[in-house]
Amino acid sequence: MKPKVYITRKLPGAIIQQIQEKCDVRMWEEEEVPVPREVLEEEIKKVEGLLCLLTEQIDRSLLEQADNLRVVANMAVGYNNIEIDEAKERGIIVTNTPGVLTETTADLTFSLLMATARRIPEASDYLRNGKWETWSPMQLTGQDIHGATLGVIGLGRIGEAVAKRAKGFDMKVLYHNRSRSQDAEKELEIKYVELEELLKESDFVCVLTPFTPETENMIGHEQLALMKKSAILINTARGGIVNEDALYEALSNGEIWAAGLDVFKEEPVSLDHPLLTLPNLVTLPHIGSASIATRMKMADLAATNLLKVLEGEDAPNNVT
Repeated sequence: MKPKVYITRKLPGAIIQQIQEKCDVRMWEEEEVPVPREVLEEEIKKVEGLLCLLTEQIDRSLLEQADNLRVVANMAVGYNNIEIDEAKERGIIVTNTPGVLTETTADLTFSLLMATARRIPEASDYLRNGKWETWSPMQLTGQDIHGATLGVIGLGRIGEAVAKRAKGFDMKVLYHNRSRSQDAEKELEIKYVELEELLKESDFVCVLTPFTPETENMIGHEQLALMKKSAILINTARGGIVNEDALYEALSNGEIWAAGLDVFKEEPVSLDHPLLTLPNLVTLPHIGSASIATRMKMADLAATNLLKVLEGEDAPNNVT
C-alpha cells in the first residue's frame, strides 16, 4: 500500500506526478490561498508525509493529532514555522530546502539594496504620477553603493553570496556571525567584527541570519541607534529579527536613512502597518527565492526529501 501524503499548496504538475508515482496524494488545490487550519488538522490525522510551506504552523497541537506522521518536508530554508523539538520528540523527521535558493536570494537581497539606495520605486512612482516636470540638481538623490561599506549579519551561504556581489561594487565588507570563517575571510577579503562595530561602521547593513530565539529582535532601538544617519538596513531573512516598532521610529526620526524589507513579523503584512506609511521604506512580499527556476528546484528538493524518508532512506536535508 502506498504511503499517504498531504501537500498544503498546489505545486507544478511535474512535482505532483513525481510524488504520485510512489504515494497516495491529497493536496490543497489553491495556489494563492493557504490551506485552512481546520482542513490541515483533519488531513494530518490520515497521512505519513506532509509537504508544507512557511505559511503552515506545524505546532504542538497539530502534531498531537498526527499519529502516523513520519516526515514534514518544508519547502523553504527556514523552518521557524515548525516546532522542531516537538517533532523530534515524536520521531518525526523534518527537512528543508537549502542550497538551491542561495544565489537567487542573494540576487534579490542586492537588488533590494540597490533599489532602496537609489530610491527606484519612489522614482518610478514620481514619473507615473506626473510629478516629473523638469530636471533639478538634487531631485530624487540617493546613496552611492560603489565604494561603500557593507555589513553582513549572518555569514551563511546567502551571506557569502551577497558578499561576493558586493566585491563587484568595490565595497568593503564587514561581517558578524556566531563563528568566524577564516576561509571566507581570505577568499572574499572580508573582515569579522563584533555586531556593535559593524552597525557603527556600515553604510548598508544586511540581515541574513536565521530566525532563532537568540536572534529574535536582534536589531532593536539600541542597535539602530548605533547606525549612521545615512545608513540603510536591508532584511531578507525573517521579520522577527528586526523589531518593527524600533525600525519605524528610527526611519521616522531620521536615525537611519532608509530600509528595505522582504519580510515582516506577521505575513502577509497588514496594509495599515505603520511601516507602510513611510516614504523611506522599500517593501516586497517575501520574494527572496522567487525565480521560476529556483522555486521549481525547491519543490523538487522538498519532494525528494519527502520520498526518501518514506522509503526508509536518509533525506538529503534533515533538520531533525
